[in-house]
Amino acid sequence: MLRFEKVTLAHPAECAARPAFTLTDEYVPQALAGLRLLSEHPAIDPARLYLAGHSLGGSVAPRIAAAAAATAAGGPAVAGLIILAGGAQPLHWSAVRQFRYLATITPGGAAALQPAVDAITAQAKAVDDPGLSAATPQETLPFGIPAPYWLDLRGYDPPAAAAALSKPMLIVQGGRDYQATVDDDLSRWDAALGNSPDVTIRVYDADNHLFFPGSGPSSPEEYEPAQHMDPQVIADAAAWLRGPGTALC
Repeated sequence: MLRFEKVTLAHPAECAARPAFTLTDEYVPQALAGLRLLSEHPAIDPARLYLAGHSLGGSVAPRIAAAAAATAAGGPAVAGLIILAGGAQPLHWSAVRQFRYLATITPGGAAALQPAVDAITAQAKAVDDPGLSAATPQETLPFGIPAPYWLDLRGYDPPAAAAALSKPMLIVQGGRDYQATVDDDLSRWDAALGNSPDVTIRVYDADNHLFFPGSGPSSPEEYEPAQHMDPQVIADAAAWLRGPGTALC
C-alpha cells in the first residue's frame, strides 16, 4: 500500500502562490507518480493496482483513473477504485449544507452561525454565476480559493466520470457522515453506478466521515480522539479486493 499527502498539505504556501491551481494539480500528478512507483516494485502485479480515495480524494479518484488510462507517461492503468465517503454533490453547495448542519448541533448555533451560513451561501452562488472567470476576486468565493479551482470543479461530475471508466468499484459510506451524506452524495453515486454488476455499494450505519463508529448526531469533536477505522469496512474492502466469490459480510 502506498499513501501520499496531497500537495496542499505538504506545500500549502507554494500552492497558494499559484492562482491557477486546480483539483487536477492537487491530486493527479502525485497519484500518477505513486502508481508508477508501485508498478515498478518487484512484489507488485502492475495489472492489479487499485486506487482508494477518501472524501475529496474519492471525488477525484475517477479523474485520476482516467488520466492513468489516457496518458502514456502516466503509468499503468488502474484496475479498480475504492471510494470512501466520496463527495458527489458540488463542493460549494456541500459546504453550505455542512454549515447549516453545524448550526443545528451547536448550542445557540442557529443565531451565532447564521452570518457564516449567509456568507458561504453567497459565495456558492458566485461559483454558479455564469460570469465566473479567472478574474473573479477570490475573496468572493468559498474559502477564498481562486476562481480557476472552482471553474474546474464546476465542470466535473464525479459519478459520471466514474461511470465512463467501466471499472470495478467499491463505494462505501458512513450513515452518520454529515460531510458526505447518504442523501446528498451516495444517492448520486448510486444513480450513476448502482445498476452496474461491477460496482458494490455499502453503507455503515454507525460510522461518521472518518468511518469511526458512534451514535447520535456526528460532530467535528468526534474526529479528535485517536481511534481505529471501523474494522468491518477494512474487512469488506479486503474481501472485495480478493475478487469474485468472496463474500462481503
